[in-house]
Amino acid sequence: MKLLVGTMGGKAQVFRVEGDTAINLTAALPQIGNDLQALIEHDALMAQAADVTGEAVALDDITPALPVDAPGKILCLGLNYIEHIKEGGYDIPDYPAMFLRTRQSIMAAGAPLVRPTCSDQLDYEAELMLIVGKGGRHISEADALDHVFGYTVFNDGSVRNYQRKTHQWTPGKNFDQTGAIGPYVVTPEDLPEGAKGLKIESRVGDEILQSSNTGNMIWGVAQTIAIMSEFTTLEPGDLIALGTPPGVGHAKKPAPRWLKPGEVVEIEIEGIGICASPVRDEADLAKAAE
Repeated sequence: MKLLVGTMGGKAQVFRVEGDTAINLTAALPQIGNDLQALIEHDALMAQAADVTGEAVALDDITPALPVDAPGKILCLGLNYIEHIKEGGYDIPDYPAMFLRTRQSIMAAGAPLVRPTCSDQLDYEAELMLIVGKGGRHISEADALDHVFGYTVFNDGSVRNYQRKTHQWTPGKNFDQTGAIGPYVVTPEDLPEGAKGLKIESRVGDEILQSSNTGNMIWGVAQTIAIMSEFTTLEPGDLIALGTPPGVGHAKKPAPRWLKPGEVVEIEIEGIGICASPVRDEADLAKAAE
């Protein structure tokens, strides 16, 4: 099933996507609410959602919102593609690099990706993201895929000079409105097992910035869930980002390729969709809000 959370008529609702149209699930089943959390937590409600019929609306009439409005945790992998590790000058690790993102750092697909006033080094990172369905601790790799609700697209926008100010990546990965998510969530039965073997790409216009395949990840979905659940209890609605392939802006030669205001960066994952974000300067947004 392909799902979309978005606003229509000023109200956030949940839709089932069918081609270029969508069925309003919240209108038919009000208990679903205004994001995916109820569907994640209640299998019976999810089964009902699959059978909803009704008038289809155009996708263009829906403004995307976050799939999960208030995730308990946003867990992220770094250094999960060998060629990306090499381009960054890192050694290939035997345990994944991990970091956390805050709620303020993420936003829905289509919302501005904000270049902060203190830096012009805003970089892009195409990533597969999963939404935890069934929670748990000490989840085995063999059982891990049963804990996935669905998959979406993530742009892990990174402010590189702040990322490098410290051994911990927290500042560079948590500027407000730098992590775009969505717009679509696809449930596991509609994708290859573990979302493996999907083309993943980032671009600005006709300029292809990254192009790889999720089959090139060092730690796949099942391994990542097992590793993360060793140290934290995963909960329904948690978000897990799975790292980026090579081609990021800071590693471009002969000069870095930073995102600039006025550009639109697109992240596309085969079978899931395109996460498009217009790049805006923080100062310009502040002036417009005055």
